Amino acid sequence: MIGVVLTAFAVLGLLTVIPGPDMAVVTRAGLSGGRSAALRATFGVVAGLMAWGALTVVGLGAVLAASAEAYTVVKIVGGMYLVYLGLSTLWRSRTRPRAARTAPAPVPSSGSSWRAGFLTNLLNPKIAVFYTGLLPQLVPPGWPTAPSLALLVLVHGLLGIVWLGAYSILLTRARTTLEKPSVRKVLDRITGTVLFGFGAVVVAEAR
Repeated sequence: MIGVVLTAFAVLGLLTVIPGPDMAVVTRAGLSGGRSAALRATFGVVAGLMAWGALTVVGLGAVLAASAEAYTVVKIVGGMYLVYLGLSTLWRSRTRPRAARTAPAPVPSSGSSWRAGFLTNLLNPKIAVFYTGLLPQLVPPGWPTAPSLALLVLVHGLLGIVWLGAYSILLTRARTTLEKPSVRKVLDRITGTVLFGFGAVVVAEAR
């Protein structure tokens, strides 16, 4: 039984550390607003996971995963949102050097970073597919399904906080270097391209 539980935690850990839109959104927040913004984005990402987890536990996640039309709509909206984040980051990198000579870069509001992380996951129907398709397979035999799914979702969220929180701290510790205009420009372009690429792929898959 212990082996089954450890295997489930290992699978969740692997899924947590694989780079994806979540890390790109946290990077975007950290570059524009520092550690607090990156941590807010992290908690937004985890809040999105919790929302999908709650829907899965009550059975609504399975309904969405089984509905081709609903899945496609959420996928397109989510992909377009990532494209928007990517384009806005690329535009920021294009205008930053000129703006930096006259005024400091604007700091995101307290809610914008959290909202970006939350919407990135909330508009990602692949999480619903993962939670309804793979997560039940990780429930140890004999354990009650709903409470076990809720526990696994919580573990996934905690792993996300630890991983992305540690990444946020490491990212912003190098802020002195990252704040150099040339470095920020390159990082913004890389992050924007990654977000745009993720979004474009999601939209293309939905067509």
